[in-house]
Amino acid sequence: MFATGVTIVTARTPQGDLVGLTANSFNSVSLAPPLVLWSLARSAGSMAAFSTGSHYAINILGAEQQALARQFAAKDVDRYHGVAFALGASGAPLLEGAVATFECFNRSRYEEGDHVIFVGEVERCHHRAGASPLLYHGGRFYNEHPL
Repeated sequence: MFATGVTIVTARTPQGDLVGLTANSFNSVSLAPPLVLWSLARSAGSMAAFSTGSHYAINILGAEQQALARQFAAKDVDRYHGVAFALGASGAPLLEGAVATFECFNRSRYEEGDHVIFVGEVERCHHRAGASPLLYHGGRFYNEHPL
């Protein structure tokens, strides 16, 4: 019952494969240095790629990107099919239309329970001024909010 924004965390493996997943476990940690965190289930198929990779991007989704959130949450599909993106400075995909993007160095990981908490040091960030975020609450997406 905690309302959150919706993100897609993306990366590119050393072999050039693209990985990505929908996550709402995103939070600010520190302003100096700029740190953010997100968590991933230990059982996730992309765990190896995120655990060993040096960089990833956190893409904050806009209100009109609900279908994209569902696509990156689906199993056994090409999550990047039809998705417009550009590669960031570190090689992680930056999704077109995102409200904001954070290009992060994979600074540290903490194993807790059935998840791993990733702490990323923000190296670059961008935002779309005036864009409305996609929200998630009670198992449902919301693209309008009273704020």
